[in-house]
Amino acid sequence: MANNTLQKAKAAKQDEFYTQLVDIQNEMNAYLDYNPDVFRGKTILLPCDDPEWSNFTLFFAQNFERFGLKKLISTSYAIESKYNLYGSQLSLFETDFEKTSKQYDAKKSQSRGKIFVLDKDCNADGCINYHDLKWEYLKGDGDFRSDEVKALRDEADIIITNPPFSLFREFMAWLLIAKKQFVIIGSMMSISYKEVFPHIKNNKIWLGRSTGGKEYKKPDGSFQKMGNTCWFTNIDHGRRHQPLTLMSTADVFKYSKHKDIREMNHFYHYENYDAIDIPRVDAIPCDYNGVMGVPTSFLYQYCPDQFEIIGIAEGDSGKELGLQPYDRNLKKLNKSLRDGQLFYLLENGIPKKPFARILIRKK
Repeated sequence: MANNTLQKAKAAKQDEFYTQLVDIQNEMNAYLDYNPDVFRGKTILLPCDDPEWSNFTLFFAQNFERFGLKKLISTSYAIESKYNLYGSQLSLFETDFEKTSKQYDAKKSQSRGKIFVLDKDCNADGCINYHDLKWEYLKGDGDFRSDEVKALRDEADIIITNPPFSLFREFMAWLLIAKKQFVIIGSMMSISYKEVFPHIKNNKIWLGRSTGGKEYKKPDGSFQKMGNTCWFTNIDHGRRHQPLTLMSTADVFKYSKHKDIREMNHFYHYENYDAIDIPRVDAIPCDYNGVMGVPTSFLYQYCPDQFEIIGIAEGDSGKELGLQPYDRNLKKLNKSLRDGQLFYLLENGIPKKPFARILIRKK
């Protein structure tokens, strides 16, 4: 159900799902635990962030001094552009601006985004925090693809946000071309994108410490469950350097906590690629040195010092890896067979296609 929700949101371009503060804190703590100075002296940009709603702005503004930030920049998307997609729900800040700020202009707010900047103690209370944020209108609507926001990207050291689900490919390309450090949320299904996976394979992008969040807040105040999101980053954290504890093949079948693994007596070998199928990450054996197909969730525990990523067996990527086309006669036995995807034969001769697999090998 959660995955279906994410797919429907992406298709409908319903991209306003706000990350909860606890999920942001848990993820950022992983980078701070590994390197306490990871944010020190840095300019952080929170694009696509909608500061009037987002917990990202709140989190970094309230921790500005503790993290030793140099500057915090947040940008929001114009009301008119946003409402074409999401309706006319106003944030508390937007409704209060008319009363509290001489800068507020109802007409400008329809077509121009806003920029929020925090870099000094503006109210002279002796600390720098959320209350010192200053804002003004952007010249454009705040789209991350605009030259105006690109300039902010180029100024920043680190980019952190929950980008629109429907524009994830474009956003990732926008990030990578700038060669910046980043921490962003996306769907686990994005792993197979050609804009993403080659960088994962080459150890230029990896998954963050935690899942992206189980629940996201919507503009109407309700919460939406999503179980298929994750953090993508190129900032180091400790889990990347913790090797998986592995058992021998014999012990996997004997002591696995999973009943389906204990009932097995061998790993299936793929019919169209020289590798074996490992149905669960904790069933990876320590005494097999060939190529193994493992679930994509392996990337949460991937240690680049322990394993090498060979590729991903999906569609064109699978074909490029050399996966052989399936025998067309087998289609009668399993209609889900697709070229570029792995399959093996069960004892009764029925072809079985596992869920998406990443091909790995021990170093």
